Amino acid sequence: MATRSLKKVNKEEKKGRKRVYYKKVVYDGGEFEVGDDVYVKRREDASSDDEVPEMEECRVCFKVGRGVMIECDDCLGGFHLKCLTPPLKEVPDGDWVCGFCQARKLGKDVEFPKPPEGKKRVRTLREKLLASDLWAARIESLWKEVDGSYWFRGRWYIIPEETASGRQPHNLKRELYRTNDFADIEMESIIRHCNVMSPKEYAKANDQGDDVFLCEYEYDIQWHSFKRLAEIDNDEDGECANGDEDWNSCKEDDSDTDEDMEYEEENERNAHARPSTTHQLAANSRKGRFFGIQKVGTKMIPEHVRCHKQTELERAKATLLLATLPKSLPCRNKEMEEITTFVKGAICDDQCLGRCLYIHGVPGTGKTMSVLAVMRNIKSEVDAGSIRPYCFVEVNGLKLAAPENIYTVIYEALTGHRVSWKKALQLLNERFSDGKKIAKGDDRPCILLIDELDLLVTRNQSVLYNILDWPTKPHSKLIVIGIANTMDLPEKLLPRISSRMGIQRLCFGPYNYQQLQEIISSRLKGIDAFEKQAVEFASRKVAAISGDARRALEICRRAAEIADYNMKNQISSVNSSRVKDVVTMADVDAAIQEMFQAPHVQVMKSCSKLSKIFLTAMVYELYKTGMGETTFEKLAMTFSCLCTSNGEAFPGWDTLLKVG
Repeated sequence: MATRSLKKVNKEEKKGRKRVYYKKVVYDGGEFEVGDDVYVKRREDASSDDEVPEMEECRVCFKVGRGVMIECDDCLGGFHLKCLTPPLKEVPDGDWVCGFCQARKLGKDVEFPKPPEGKKRVRTLREKLLASDLWAARIESLWKEVDGSYWFRGRWYIIPEETASGRQPHNLKRELYRTNDFADIEMESIIRHCNVMSPKEYAKANDQGDDVFLCEYEYDIQWHSFKRLAEIDNDEDGECANGDEDWNSCKEDDSDTDEDMEYEEENERNAHARPSTTHQLAANSRKGRFFGIQKVGTKMIPEHVRCHKQTELERAKATLLLATLPKSLPCRNKEMEEITTFVKGAICDDQCLGRCLYIHGVPGTGKTMSVLAVMRNIKSEVDAGSIRPYCFVEVNGLKLAAPENIYTVIYEALTGHRVSWKKALQLLNERFSDGKKIAKGDDRPCILLIDELDLLVTRNQSVLYNILDWPTKPHSKLIVIGIANTMDLPEKLLPRISSRMGIQRLCFGPYNYQQLQEIISSRLKGIDAFEKQAVEFASRKVAAISGDARRALEICRRAAEIADYNMKNQISSVNSSRVKDVVTMADVDAAIQEMFQAPHVQVMKSCSKLSKIFLTAMVYELYKTGMGETTFEKLAMTFSCLCTSNGEAFPGWDTLLKVG
């Protein structure tokens, strides 16, 4: 009997040691449940988190609660209606911008009023979140640990500045992105609730306080991609629709009874037996019950996933991404000086007659990046007032569904209005040929950058003719900069087009290994993650094949990934010796083997010329339409155009079908 009693006690203790999940928790006077959005402290010792104002102060009188306040749609500052100059009697409809922001837009140096002496302006939680001094998260599940502490699993929200693309002009001031990044966080880290709404809910939230944000997209932190939340939620509805009955059946339970614990234990076993899905709520999957809980004392705030300090290898991987904009562009100073001289000479010319520059070179030699760097430098001079203002339009031929669509893109960039390409062509002819104004600021010179110029070649070559003919008109003030990989493109065009393209050409030659080594080293400045021999090895390999800087950066980034993976595997194993956290020649060699000796690369290398043109046409159709498939007829038309532009004879439909 003593043995039987001991077994019973051990079984009860074992039951009491397991994690218990809840739908709703009352914690430090606040009620939190699954699906709530909350502010989360960023770090434990953050002094900025100590002051948590419930309401925002007026930016003029620095007082709270004296009447109706209105928010500026530009700076998001709050103002009492009676504190404005002149005062407002009621809140106006639509967007409203304060006088301080309006003055700044006009170029005036205006400062907001300073608080009275001895009073410090307290930042709201909204300001701290948008300044990245706080974080926001969505509660996905709640539970009580064995030691009595309460935790939740949070899905992070991020501000646009934290994404790979940064804040864009279309982003609203209060816009957040929901991520696919999760973390287990102690509830002591929660400050209070916030409201992250869909666009429809956000449009109706006129008087719901300062803690209101918009979220329309989910951001994938691994692939740096965006997806509209409505599409994701529709996918999840089918998975989580059957989990509501268990919550409704147990809302009144307030104690840990034996039946509840057995029910929880059984459902926990079932949860482990079922395969987990990507987008399911943890609370629903575990069929957790709602139990009454008690308040817990102050606990140390845990280290979150987003607090993780990057290693040297992780920093190297981030800076070697092709999407990362470098601080400087080495090895192209001479070419950039020529582009700068051309642009400045064209801008200073009153009539801009026949100003056209053709830039050519093999892929990955910095053509587009050099032009954009020059335009950034010239823009800073415009802002300083040393150069007359101009408008800049950038078009990439790969992004156009058809060559004629370039008229629509140019007109939309100049006016902000979208029309059909035929209407756009008519209006642009009036603008550049006749000198008729179609938008505000038409008297300024216009610089048109066309990347992948060879993709605008049509059967009668009318698109290129129109674009290159505009700069020759007396009132056009148009400067055209064309970029292509083909060196002899002007010679392949009709005489009337090549004559308008002019004789100004700029060639970007392939990089040699010293230049590639300098480019990689400039990216890795301040990061001690690569052996010097490893960088030189990668540079020499790429220089011997193509001289493509993008290929060299990709090899080095992949080598850093391999080294990081090997290092983490070695650290996780118990009996392993210490591994160097630097990229060696062996890692670079492995990356080169992956890139140049992969099976699909070898197949493409051994293909016939017709097969290579066929694959090129497939890729072109993929980029043009954005679809993963295309019809044989469309592919044959593209194949025919590629054959014509490269001096190849079209093999015929039957042969092309066999090639496919």
